[in-house]
Amino acid sequence: MAKVNANKVKAGGEMELKEKVVAINRVVKTTKGGRTFSFSALVVVGNENGVVGQGLGKAKEVQEAITKGIEDAKKNLVKIPVIHGTIPHDQWAKEGAAKVMIKPAAHGTGVLAGGSMRAVLESVGLTDVLAKNLGSANPHNVVKATIKALTLLREPVEVAKNRNLKLGKVFQG
Repeated sequence: MAKVNANKVKAGGEMELKEKVVAINRVVKTTKGGRTFSFSALVVVGNENGVVGQGLGKAKEVQEAITKGIEDAKKNLVKIPVIHGTIPHDQWAKEGAAKVMIKPAAHGTGVLAGGSMRAVLESVGLTDVLAKNLGSANPHNVVKATIKALTLLREPVEVAKNRNLKLGKVFQG
């Protein structure tokens, strides 16, 4: 898993991160004085070029929770191998009760994924991928499982190097 430093992103200005709010949850705490409302926001950020991160923000107001979630997501950025708008190979991952399967797809297929998986895959910059959520639909665990699956991907160049093989020009750029 190749972590990306958020400070380099801000200082260098080379990456423009786009935020997507995946889920907002309202929590009510009942006290002697009445009900106290609080909000949590699950946010995914990415540069649509192989970098993605997820964060959770909690606050008394929605906008403040989203802002905190974006800050948290920028601290958890990871680099994902993207080859011609798709992924190099099939991958499974599990987080809690959420199981996720992602597969490469032919050019022109589009992002075939649902809900919170789609937000992660589009933030990475994948244009052609097949994905399926098996098990729990809890957005927190689905996002974590999707990012886990994407971080487990290996680039063809890296695999060929480990196996002492040579690759064609298609996979080297």
